[in-house]
Amino acid sequence: MITDLPSSFKHNVISDGILSACSESPSKVAYKHGHKTRTYQELKQRVDSISGIIHSFHIPSKCNIAIVASNSIEYMEIVLAASQLGHPIATVNPKLTANEIVSICEDAEAKLVFFDQKVSSMLDGRNISGVQHIVGIDNEMETLITQTESPKQLPTIKEKETFTIPYTSGTTGKPKGVLVPHRSRALTLYGMADAYGCFSSDDRFLSIAPMCHGAGMIFSLAPIFFGGYAEIMDDFNPELVMKTLEDEEMTGFFGVPTHFYGMLDIDQSILDNCTGSSLKTIISNAAALPQSLKEKIIEHFGEGLLYECYGSTEGGIISNLRPDDQLRKKQCVGEPFPFTEIKILNDDGDECGPNEVGEVFTSSPYIFNGYWQKEKETRDAFDGEWLTVGDLAKKDEDGFLYIVDRKKDMVISGGINIYPREIEEVLLEHPEINDIAIVGEPDEKWGEIIKAFIVFKEVELSLDVIQDFCSNKIASIKIPKIIETIDALPRNANGKVLKTELRGRKA
Repeated sequence: MITDLPSSFKHNVISDGILSACSESPSKVAYKHGHKTRTYQELKQRVDSISGIIHSFHIPSKCNIAIVASNSIEYMEIVLAASQLGHPIATVNPKLTANEIVSICEDAEAKLVFFDQKVSSMLDGRNISGVQHIVGIDNEMETLITQTESPKQLPTIKEKETFTIPYTSGTTGKPKGVLVPHRSRALTLYGMADAYGCFSSDDRFLSIAPMCHGAGMIFSLAPIFFGGYAEIMDDFNPELVMKTLEDEEMTGFFGVPTHFYGMLDIDQSILDNCTGSSLKTIISNAAALPQSLKEKIIEHFGEGLLYECYGSTEGGIISNLRPDDQLRKKQCVGEPFPFTEIKILNDDGDECGPNEVGEVFTSSPYIFNGYWQKEKETRDAFDGEWLTVGDLAKKDEDGFLYIVDRKKDMVISGGINIYPREIEEVLLEHPEINDIAIVGEPDEKWGEIIKAFIVFKEVELSLDVIQDFCSNKIASIKIPKIIETIDALPRNANGKVLKTELRGRKA
């Protein structure tokens, strides 16, 4: 058989990289979750055992499986076992409704599904079309581990093959399965090690983001891919997070804006004793980090730590704003991530000049393979080698990237394009506003007018007060014409506001 690849060629496969780390320090603790720990040797043994369980079901090669569960060590073991067997694994959000979970498992055509106890109770024996086997993580899997032999031989996995299938959040429509190849995530890990400097074998990382999403998965894999240590949390408790950062001498953690708001809002006496004194790196992603919140993070944890990266499930990490630029380049998401190209195109397909808003296109080795069984949506996402997910942005004279908004969230009022994020940044500066989302409200005269959904801290402000606060800060056409008080904004697990839900609310 003729091949273009040399005999020494080795594919970039996630499980291979982690198992290599296992051989270097077998007795070192890789993961901790609550009272449970796993050494690297135990991790390898259990991954092989779970591979044996999956193999025993005689699922056809390359067929999809799924996992619906909260964060745990077992979650990562199942993902790695599927990885080394070549089964793409759909990582389904356990906080969805029973109908949504069933719908996604059926859409993924999963032949095997792993559930934790909470999800199993919620589904209460509901039938999922096409699923041949269901394994309970909390009890049944442990029994099967003692009864099942590891596979005697593992298949050869190619780096272009699918590693995971996270489902998009559905902020603008029905969730789609994103086909993430091994190569994409393996190379992303190396890029992260270079960009963030907190993934050496000596580092200790706190994993708090949901593993079912792209960012939660990658930031839980990175520490052990390079032989380090990761502590996993399955539920967000801001006081516990702050104490763990301090007491366990963590060197890095990743969070979304919702996490940071919660952490900095705990009792001041706890905050004073939890400064993250061992931290080298704080990373934010998944939703825009308001400038006012960036400043609070830096004030508490100190300068030289905070990175904000911009990316997508489809494109991986696209840009990165370094600590030195956080206060210098306001509302900015930085420069291209290693080995990444970014261009901004206008509606005519021409490249935008400095400070001109257009659609973001990116090219890198981190890009996904396409959407599961959605050829049209896949074609629409690509222009040759260039990917777009519909975000609008601009570059300044120095080439730094500024995300303006999602194309589908843009409001057109009186024929003028209005970007909600600009208005949200202004209003978040008000001391009585805790959270806000701007959407377009249909209007006979203007087409759309600005509506603000506001979470107030203590005092509920009137529309007149809101409008007065905005005057001289933004143009009058951008000032909210309607406000609605809301207890909490609807968000997905990554912290992105579900504006489709807000637009559908009845006043």
